[in-house]
Amino acid sequence: MFTPLGLFGAISCPQGQDCTLLKCIFSHDNEPAPDEAPISKIPASADDGPPSKRVKVGNTQLPGPTFPSHSSKESSLEMERRSSKPVASKQSHNSRDTSGTQDIPQPTSSHGPPKPLGNEPVKSTNTTSAGSSSRLPPRKAPKETLNPRMLAHAPATHGSRTAILQKLHSAMTALNEKLRKDKHSSNRCFVLTPDELITMALDEEEKFARDSPSVYSNVIKLRIVKVTKMGIDEWTKEVMSHLNARYYKINPIQKPQAIPMPINTGLTPAEEIAVVSQLVTPLAGLEQHGYVTKPPTNADIEIAKRGVDESKGWEKCDRCGQRFQVFPGRREDGTLASGGCCNYHPGRPVYPQRKKTDHVTGPSQPYFPCCSEALGSSTGCTRAETHVFKVSEAKRLASILQFQTTPSQPGKGPLEPVSIDCEMGYTTLGLELIRLTAVSWPKGSTLLDVLVRPMGEVLDLNTRFSGVTQQHYASTIPYGTSMPNTHSPAADETKKTNPPLQLVQSPAEARELLLKLLQPETPLIGHAIDNDLNACRIIHPTVIDTVLLYPHPKGLPIRLSLKALVQRHLGRDIQVGDDGHDSKEDSIATGDLVRVKVGEKWKELKKKGQKIEGGRLVCPDGQVSTSTSSWTTVQKRKSNR
Repeated sequence: MFTPLGLFGAISCPQGQDCTLLKCIFSHDNEPAPDEAPISKIPASADDGPPSKRVKVGNTQLPGPTFPSHSSKESSLEMERRSSKPVASKQSHNSRDTSGTQDIPQPTSSHGPPKPLGNEPVKSTNTTSAGSSSRLPPRKAPKETLNPRMLAHAPATHGSRTAILQKLHSAMTALNEKLRKDKHSSNRCFVLTPDELITMALDEEEKFARDSPSVYSNVIKLRIVKVTKMGIDEWTKEVMSHLNARYYKINPIQKPQAIPMPINTGLTPAEEIAVVSQLVTPLAGLEQHGYVTKPPTNADIEIAKRGVDESKGWEKCDRCGQRFQVFPGRREDGTLASGGCCNYHPGRPVYPQRKKTDHVTGPSQPYFPCCSEALGSSTGCTRAETHVFKVSEAKRLASILQFQTTPSQPGKGPLEPVSIDCEMGYTTLGLELIRLTAVSWPKGSTLLDVLVRPMGEVLDLNTRFSGVTQQHYASTIPYGTSMPNTHSPAADETKKTNPPLQLVQSPAEARELLLKLLQPETPLIGHAIDNDLNACRIIHPTVIDTVLLYPHPKGLPIRLSLKALVQRHLGRDIQVGDDGHDSKEDSIATGDLVRVKVGEKWKELKKKGQKIEGGRLVCPDGQVSTSTSSWTTVQKRKSNR
């Protein structure tokens, strides 16, 4: 049987607005919108908005004005005959006012956009992110069906991929509905439309099919299990990542900027220096956690050198764990390392906290925060050109460059505390120092900030974490050279935003520059300072480590990150963006964390009756505090001269 359905959909109806057919085969897209309709005569008793031109009769009951109920066909035909005129809404079930008409404009709603009809999803194109005042750019998902995308080499049959895709989409839909119904959530703006959900499911399925074809079935099933057990907060992060990657290509969806907390210790800088001596950490017994308290002997160094020679350059990759061979000085073909490219996860795996319902739903799977992939599901989401390794043993570090204890400088007297941070890169000799920054404490003024030329050939500058790039080395100037003077305003602006760093020729030279700022009694501040001291090959007796001031609940070797500590105790964000760490920013933040502890320590000391006189802590009996460090004692001797 011939059917005209859809054949004339692009042709305007010849009758126009006078058409009275319920299912017209012609198009009515050119009809005027409700707010563009001319002023018409409606009963004076109307109090609702204007209905549409025609009332479509279907199985779904649509919200709108209530019409009088009539069972006869004549009444329905009369309503259709008058469809070009607005219909008056019913005020009551028993009566209707038709006493007269008057010319009034079409009423408009003052309560924002109309609510979606039926099961139409809430669109989130012009919503704002949580805690953000700026509107997101509009987005439009492509019209796709829940059908796997075609691949040149599919990892499974089309039927298998379709079944897996449907399960993944169902799990995502359940989370999306849960987020929609969450009345107390501030992230409801991330509720996806059906098209966006389909696109997200297709993107994920295609990613697993392309990146892990050999283990496609296993990894996609693990992903489905993870999505099924996912909470609203974690699902919101997944949606944010998807929207940023597909629609925006930038990061318009970000967490609101933290409000920095003021640091008020109630002390002057000199008084803070007197109190900070109480926070010095004794390093005795911490050798098993990487702290070096005495330089290795010559016998230990010889053993380390002999071991390196016998290994013939074979090392274990610090990122992926694969065995490879390194060639210091380059091999005949110019390569520095074997093993090809390195596939790894840059972030450490996250182990979700246990829940009371784990015995029913099962425990949450550990995952990598960099790509949200489950632990063991993939070889890595990041690709590097070479494998790299790290040297941790003190005797092997000493075989490259021997450790040095901080020497005394009699002519300088006591020096102010120093906060340091080092950035390291991978070379053919391991993880070497490539940037050293030292700032004064508590003022935070820069004392030293230099790039360091490593002793080995560079394998990877580790830019993701160090923040050091090849452009930094290309734009450096030799240490001791004065900055070039320019009179161009553009050059001055560039100098303020990204000034070139000075370059020292070796880690030993950088170490000498740092030792000039220290006395053995000078408090040296750092976060995980054992790594910094080992990179500089320095043994310093007076150390303040924020890892030990803010210990992890489970204790060493587990450590809290500097970024987390600064956000929690200082209310500010560091290490944001894709440029990696900034050693100057990190050293200042570490010093501010120590200032917070100084304020807390001073409150304890005041309760015990101690006070500060002449830059010294004095006990209630008038004696200098026995817990005062030797740095304060040296300061006392200087003041008595």
